[in-house]
Amino acid sequence: MILDARVLQPEFIPQEVKHRSAEVGHLSDTLRPVMDGNHAETSFLYGPSGTGKTCIAQYTVERLRENTFDLTHQYVNCWEDYTRFKTLYRILDGISSTVDIHRKSTPKDELLERLRRNVDDPYIVILDEVDQLEDKSLLYDLYRIPNLAMILIANREEDVFAHLDDRLNSRLSSSVRIRFGRYNLTGLTAILEDRVHWGLVDGTLDQEGMELIADKAAGDARKAIGILRNAAQTASYNNLDAIPHSVIEDSVSETKSEIQQKTIDKLTDDQRVLYEILTEDEEIDPATLYDQYTDRVDDAKSKRMVRNYLAKLEHYNLIVSEGQTKGRIYRLKRVC
Repeated sequence: MILDARVLQPEFIPQEVKHRSAEVGHLSDTLRPVMDGNHAETSFLYGPSGTGKTCIAQYTVERLRENTFDLTHQYVNCWEDYTRFKTLYRILDGISSTVDIHRKSTPKDELLERLRRNVDDPYIVILDEVDQLEDKSLLYDLYRIPNLAMILIANREEDVFAHLDDRLNSRLSSSVRIRFGRYNLTGLTAILEDRVHWGLVDGTLDQEGMELIADKAAGDARKAIGILRNAAQTASYNNLDAIPHSVIEDSVSETKSEIQQKTIDKLTDDQRVLYEILTEDEEIDPATLYDQYTDRVDDAKSKRMVRNYLAKLEHYNLIVSEGQTKGRIYRLKRVC
């Protein structure tokens, strides 16, 4: 039943994208000066998870690469590489400049200086989940490197720009904002049609089945592709020739749990401590939560940073909050 399992993964970058031509065009126009050896404005892609931000960034850069031999790019997930050292290391790795770098002995300043020396040709850096960067002054340092263009990706503008210092705000205030909204039913169905065509045997899933998946995914492409993958795997395991709607229904909660666990797995140490506290308490107020957090870590972050962490956990449906300011409470969100 499954012809190409790669197509059923959310990380797969298709040869053609659907219902995002305006965003592709906007991003392409913003990056085009790099092709002529000029400085391109920073691009900022924002919107809910599952709306295609990462896919469109990588797709657009790949299309630009087809038009120039010298263009290189690197993708950095700042949720995984959230320290200044890790981010710079990943960017240097994209231009093969990490051979003699040692994580314990190489000074952080050496990485930035090496990057300045080695970026001679157009270089596009995609910083996904950029709000997770511990040291956002790195964005200012990267902005000042000739030939380097940044694509920043996050869920919300305020998570990135609200807490920048004046120097950095003045540089990034002119960044080109490209908003990604939720897919509608038609758009999500079109994405599924392509995945079914490329990844499954003909006749495996009917149009109603694809529309059912799109409806259950509620505008989230990552969730839709996950439901399709799990349903196809279940049907294949049971030697079925097609995916019945009942299997799709059963795959919805499985996919939600799968996405939730993947999100939990990539939490930073501090975020994980906060999440663990919330798993132990039915509900908890911010002051008590912060007190318990500081008791469990050696180097506690500020209350403002902890609020940012909690906002991230809430956005990714790991927790929910109710009330405002002093009356606010947090609790764990259960998968239905």
